Amino acid sequence: MSTTETDTDYAKDVLVTADWVADRLTEFENDDPEYRLVEVDVDTEAYDEAHAPGAIGFNWETQLQDQTQRDILEKDDFEDLLGNHGINEDSTVVLYGDNSNWFAAYTYWQFKYYGHRDVRLLNGGRDYWLENDYPTTDEEPNFSEQNYDARDPFEGIRAYRDDVEKAMGRGVPLVDVRSPEEFSGEVLAPSGLQETAQRGGHIPGATNISWAATVNDDGTFKNADELRDLYESEGVTNDQEVVAYCRIGERSSIAWFALSELLGYDNVVNYDGSWTEWGNLVDAPIERGK
Repeated sequence: MSTTETDTDYAKDVLVTADWVADRLTEFENDDPEYRLVEVDVDTEAYDEAHAPGAIGFNWETQLQDQTQRDILEKDDFEDLLGNHGINEDSTVVLYGDNSNWFAAYTYWQFKYYGHRDVRLLNGGRDYWLENDYPTTDEEPNFSEQNYDARDPFEGIRAYRDDVEKAMGRGVPLVDVRSPEEFSGEVLAPSGLQETAQRGGHIPGATNISWAATVNDDGTFKNADELRDLYESEGVTNDQEVVAYCRIGERSSIAWFALSELLGYDNVVNYDGSWTEWGNLVDAPIERGK
C-alpha cells in the first residue's frame, strides 16, 4: 500500500494518510523504535485530552525551541529530546499537529535540518484525524530511551537574515505565507495570537502566497498540479532559489514542505526568523500595502 494519496503525483513519498497510520497503530504503540508517531502543537493541552494511540506529544514552544536564544534546538538538545522519547535515527517518524500541521511541518523541517532519513507528515493533521473519527486516547506512551545520533545541521534548507538581505538584492523570490492583512501591515499577527513585531508590513519584493492556499478545506494538501499552478502563477519556479517566511517560521514551513518535498523544487529555504526578526530590526526596509 502506498503511503501517499493515489492521485497527487508528488515528488517525494513524504505524506501518509490517516488510514495508513490507523493500520499501523500497533507498530506505533510498540516499544520497538522502528515506528514513532508524534503530535506537535503550540501547547499540549489538546494532546492531553485526546490524541492518536501511541502518539508522543511535543510542545513546539517549550520543547522544540531554545527559549533563551529564540532559536531551534542545538544538535545535542535535539538528540536528547528524541532519544528520551524512544526515537533513534533509524525510526520512521510520522508527525502531525493542529492548524493543518503548522507546527508539525516546522518539526519536519527541523528533522531534515538534522538529517533524519525517514520522517513524514500525516496528511490533514490532528483536525482531520479527529473529524473523521479515528481512534484516540488520553494515555501518554512511555517508551524506552534510545541513543539518537543526529547529523550536522544542513544549512541548505535554512535562511538567516543576511541570506534574506542578499536574496533581496538578487531578486530571489520571497514567499510571504501570512494572511493578506499581515502582509499589508494592517495587523501584526493572526487574531488571538501574540504580536511579536514592532512594525507591520512585508519584506520588499515579497509575494503573498498564503499557506492556506496550499491545503484543501479538510486540511489535506492540494495535489501537485494545483500546487504547481499556485506557485508558478506568481512567478515562483524551480529554476531559482526560493525563500519562504511568515511570522515565526511555522507557517512558512508549510510552504517549504509544499515546494521542496511535494513539488521537488531544488533550492528552497525557510527563513525561520521571519517577521518576528525582520519586523523588529532597526533600519530594515519594509513595504506596506498589497
